[in-house]
Amino acid sequence: MDATIAIDAMGGDHGTHVTVPAAVEYLRKNPGDTIVLVGLPDAIAAELSTLKISVGPNLRIHAASEVVGMDESPQLVLRNKKDSSMRVAINLVKNGEASACVSAGNTGALMATARYVLKMLPGIDRPAIASFLPTVKGQVCMLDLGANVDCNAGHLLQFALMGATLVSAIERKNDPSVGLLNIGSEDIKGNETVKLAAELLQQSDLNFYGNVEGDDIFKGTTDVVVCDGFVGNVSLKTSEGLAQMLRNFLREEFSRNLFTRLAGLVAMPVINAFRRRVDHRRYNGASLLGLKCIVVKSHGSADAFAFQCAIERAAEEARGGMLHHISEHVEKWHHERQQNAVEAS
Repeated sequence: MDATIAIDAMGGDHGTHVTVPAAVEYLRKNPGDTIVLVGLPDAIAAELSTLKISVGPNLRIHAASEVVGMDESPQLVLRNKKDSSMRVAINLVKNGEASACVSAGNTGALMATARYVLKMLPGIDRPAIASFLPTVKGQVCMLDLGANVDCNAGHLLQFALMGATLVSAIERKNDPSVGLLNIGSEDIKGNETVKLAAELLQQSDLNFYGNVEGDDIFKGTTDVVVCDGFVGNVSLKTSEGLAQMLRNFLREEFSRNLFTRLAGLVAMPVINAFRRRVDHRRYNGASLLGLKCIVVKSHGSADAFAFQCAIERAAEEARGGMLHHISEHVEKWHHERQQNAVEAS
């Protein structure tokens, strides 16, 4: 199935200098899809001219007169910037003119605007930011990564439902395993919210593995790791910092003297393979789950390669029918809860 992706071309630290080349490269690899570049027409056209690319049926420009700054208040953006490239791109998805929206812009503004314009799926209280991280076994879906600092047990269960459905849609994996991030694997560990969430997960029809610890994330112990947004965001930023530190250490050690430089040349194929495996750019593109439409958030500092990966993530979700699967899964869960309540009474 071909996908139409609306891109907030003005968002992020680099704007059109990243979003437009990424879109062009994505279309080169996926000529059947369509990209709609939303933003200031002159700025987008200038970047396309630099790339010697012309608009056409599969590459269109959709005008927007305003740009959301990376440090602007989400409330003010929502109230005052109704013709921003971010909001217009989201509107295209709402109106059915695009399958998904991708933005590298202000996370708070994107979340607030998307939630206001698109609304939540029935049965979901809050949106969650979900992304895939590399593991020794492949990759793991982790959520929430920053949308909700404070969560109750019911929210964590909803995150688990959405995360498991995302993995099923993207990886075509039946019954993915779900782990609840905790300070220990034992049932007695954790705060009251996590303990109650574990009970709810055990009662659900999910393939609940149980509690997992921080090192389980990268071991690939489960397909999905669930936590609140505070813990998830700290974990994500810590892992990115660790990967950067390891790359710097390797570079320093191999450039220490002539002998290590020669050793580095011999080991270059291994070094390059290592860099690819820990390259966080390959995993760029966090899904805003729980909304009625597909919205993917890219890192604000993403380069063209990383932003292209975010576009690919949005297209995969659209083709995989993720929204339908999440709605179906949540509806089934609510139906089972109602039945159990009736039987208990």
